[in-house]
Amino acid sequence: MYQSVDPPTLSDWACSRRTALITGSCLTGLLIWDASGLDLAVMHGLANEQGFALRDNWWLAEVLHTGGRQLAGVVFLALMVMIGWPVGWFRTLPRWQRIEIVVGIALCLLTISSLKHFSETSCPWDLQAFGGKANYVSHWTWVTRDGGAGHCFPAGHASSALAFIALALPWLFSGNARLHRRGQWLLLLVLFSGLVLGLAQTLRGAHYPSHSLWTAWICWIVALVNHLVFNWLGKH
Repeated sequence: MYQSVDPPTLSDWACSRRTALITGSCLTGLLIWDASGLDLAVMHGLANEQGFALRDNWWLAEVLHTGGRQLAGVVFLALMVMIGWPVGWFRTLPRWQRIEIVVGIALCLLTISSLKHFSETSCPWDLQAFGGKANYVSHWTWVTRDGGAGHCFPAGHASSALAFIALALPWLFSGNARLHRRGQWLLLLVLFSGLVLGLAQTLRGAHYPSHSLWTAWICWIVALVNHLVFNWLGKH
């Protein structure tokens, strides 16, 4: 017998100090990482002036990059179908929350894509130190070109998984303990998948570690705001 996910209230975990603390702590950690210079140190440990040895590795390029993106597309299409024909866990969600999930994923993907479009930051494999033409410029220096192709920040490929943070939120913010745990497991699965895809691109030289970490944080914020908006709409 299926148990409905209760609509969140102002006292729910989504609006609690715990959520704010986790979100703020992650942001602080990311800013510290950016200031540390560890992005470049990691990439120098993976490559030399000839480039990245794993750039064309079949497992990384074909399975985790191309295959991962294709799998994400299939899952997204399946979630769209679930709006009208829910099965399994999705039968616990009202229609407006099933729509919330699809809209949240789409907004995460659109946000990351838009930020990449306006970013002048080039990928690590474009740097002169690794056989390219670009100079290193912080991804926060939006108006300064580095001499490379640009459009590399934040990590687009990791968003193929991390956009699905929106999938976990209706259960994660439920007042029911069992459904809340389900949301936690879904969130951990999404974050792990994003870590794997982001790591694959870092090993290939396509992204600094911070690019994927920022993608995770941005997707979390977008999905959270989307969830709160749909919660408000669902009660009016």
